[in-house]
Amino acid sequence: MGALASGGVRLLNEDLIRAYGISDNEVNRAMQREQLELERRETLYRGGRPFPDLRNKTVILVDDGLATGSTMRVAVEALRKEGPARIVVAVPVAAPETCDAFRDVADDIVCAITPEPFYAVGLWYDDFEQTTDDEVHELLAKARAA
Repeated sequence: MGALASGGVRLLNEDLIRAYGISDNEVNRAMQREQLELERRETLYRGGRPFPDLRNKTVILVDDGLATGSTMRVAVEALRKEGPARIVVAVPVAAPETCDAFRDVADDIVCAITPEPFYAVGLWYDDFEQTTDDEVHELLAKARAA
């Protein structure tokens, strides 16, 4: 029904909320839960390091794929506040219409494949298991050491 990102950026799918009769109270409770999870992950993944200075840099945002694009849309919006020179979105798979729509959201978009019919991101993977906090922490530590 929506997505949120650092800096208080949030996007709600008002049509979906209305269609399913989701109350403002339910939306607010869900957003509060997700905000706490976002803060928990940021604290865990950053390990006390500050947010990087992105001013005048090219930022490449990578995701496993784009279905509706709502999560990536809020990520782009949140990063725009940091003043990068360019934001490039790169995904291995995307719904064709979502990939096309991102030409107006990001400075550049790379969608390796845009299959028809699309259905869902996970259908295009042999293994679509969630990455654990421990795996993310380990990968970030390896990246910093490189």
